[in-house]
Amino acid sequence: MFTGLIREMADVLSLKNGFLTLKADYKPKIGDSIAVNGACLTVVRVATGTFTVELSLESQRILAMENYRGKVHIEPAMMMGDRFEGHIVQGHIDCLGTVSSIKKNGTSTDFIISLPKDYSKYIIPKGSISIDGVSLTVNDVYDKSFRLTIIPHTIENTLFKTYKVGTKVNLETDMFARYIFNMFKSNDKKLSWDDVDSIMASY
Repeated sequence: MFTGLIREMADVLSLKNGFLTLKADYKPKIGDSIAVNGACLTVVRVATGTFTVELSLESQRILAMENYRGKVHIEPAMMMGDRFEGHIVQGHIDCLGTVSSIKKNGTSTDFIISLPKDYSKYIIPKGSISIDGVSLTVNDVYDKSFRLTIIPHTIENTLFKTYKVGTKVNLETDMFARYIFNMFKSNDKKLSWDDVDSIMASY
């Protein structure tokens, strides 16, 4: 489990035959789970100042692989007793999103991210979402997209400063939204977003 708070921006040294080698200050152990751009991966090799994770063919098919170069977000899995911030992130990418608009909003910046319509039902206004592993709050939800307002600190310390219109990103929707939707999808009563907010607030 992760929180969506980026521990470090690591440098990609190589990506070959499904093995991604990163240079970072963080020193994991073999077998550790670490989120790289939001995807939970397993450390398979460790060397001085570097470590290697393995991406299965399934992971390579699902993830925005074009972002696994230059710099990437890394976050080690939480340990029991760690301070909990951000939101609950599993490191299981649901789908890819596409940056469709970037506009200044005062000192912050609005990003509109489009996504497959089948996943829009899991996006909740004022709820949480993970974009390339970054825990963020959703401002507005549309039919096939949603809006985020990103503060300057987040932009400067994440890959958001490199995003352009058309950039693909890894999306993980809110775990509770997915659970609640599946719990009630066969119910005849149609849930409103207010109903969902009320249910989530009870957890």
